[in-house]
Amino acid sequence: MSNPPVTRRYALMGAAATLMTPSILRAQSLDAFPADESPIEEVVPVKRNISAFQKQQWQDHFEALGVGCLLADISSRAVHYWGGDGVTYRLFPSSVPITEELTRRGYSKVVRKAQNPSWTPTASMRERDPSLPLRMEGGAGNPLGTRAMYLDWPAYLVHGTHDTRKIGRQSSSGCIGLYNQHVEDLYELVQVGTQVRLL
Repeated sequence: MSNPPVTRRYALMGAAATLMTPSILRAQSLDAFPADESPIEEVVPVKRNISAFQKQQWQDHFEALGVGCLLADISSRAVHYWGGDGVTYRLFPSSVPITEELTRRGYSKVVRKAQNPSWTPTASMRERDPSLPLRMEGGAGNPLGTRAMYLDWPAYLVHGTHDTRKIGRQSSSGCIGLYNQHVEDLYELVQVGTQVRLL
């Protein structure tokens, strides 16, 4: 099989791709390492690639599967889900709380689910940012994205986000955030009563 002849179109496309490569690499680098996190020398190293997302076993975290188990691993910024059927397993990258003070760890459970949830900022959120609305209906721009699963801890959720830059970062006020397409997948699997651990 012969190679196609080099034409002016292929030459121009190749030159354009070569010129764009440094810009693409700079954009990826800036997106991967956010400027608003603590200086690297003050933070325990976090793996920021696929090796951070290692498959875990539900038995290491829960006594029984029940209707399902969800583990939010804050250090690796990943969410693990095991279905009650003993077969279903999902692993997603996530956002985590901005600071340790906003981070709650321990066991909880899903008590409610909502599609296109409304958002009511907590008093502490409004204290930090008085410009926040009292309430925002679901839809574009809503920080809870397209789906939310509420825990039995007040104001703690696993939810989507329209701002995809937040995933993989310390960017929430306590909640665990997922890409909208991932939270929509998870939402269909998770039942009310699913056990949750924030680790």
